[in-house]
Amino acid sequence: MISEKLQKGQLLIAEPSIIGDVSFNRSVILLADHTNEGSVGFIINKPLRYTINDLIPDIHATFKIYNGGPVEQDNLYFIHNIPQLIPDSIEISKGIFWGGDFELTKALINSGHIKRNNVRFFLGYTGWDAQQLENEMVSNSWIVSENLYANKILGKSATDFWKEKIMELGGDYPIWSNAPENPMLN
Repeated sequence: MISEKLQKGQLLIAEPSIIGDVSFNRSVILLADHTNEGSVGFIINKPLRYTINDLIPDIHATFKIYNGGPVEQDNLYFIHNIPQLIPDSIEISKGIFWGGDFELTKALINSGHIKRNNVRFFLGYTGWDAQQLENEMVSNSWIVSENLYANKILGKSATDFWKEKIMELGGDYPIWSNAPENPMLN
């Protein structure tokens, strides 16, 4: 379902016309917050070559790290679907939560109480100043979609997620799903 009104919890699907932008080309972003002051989101389909253990050696797990966006890429962020285990988290929507007690999160991962489908880690985030995202919407940079996966989105494979969302849009969009990521290399 496509929506025009922006609100946290929605998905932003990069228009196929976003070419050459390493962060946003073929991105799907979970909008974590949206107010009059600005917006914050996490790119959920761009895994990096790192695991959580590469960045934090005292976490004994190989959960992937994702490129959350171009802002503050030296900081680690996480979203999860287990607020009953991680206090101080903020609900984004539909059972998806942002942050919380990180020391406890580390201990719960190490003890096996947090599984790969419960949490997703990001380096950086995507941020927009007041009205910036709305302006990008006017310039047709993003397609807004409801997150029909709810908290199960954390278990979605990142590999073909953008392509899957583009195919769902129908119309002229499916033709873009098999186009090369960089048409100049065609």
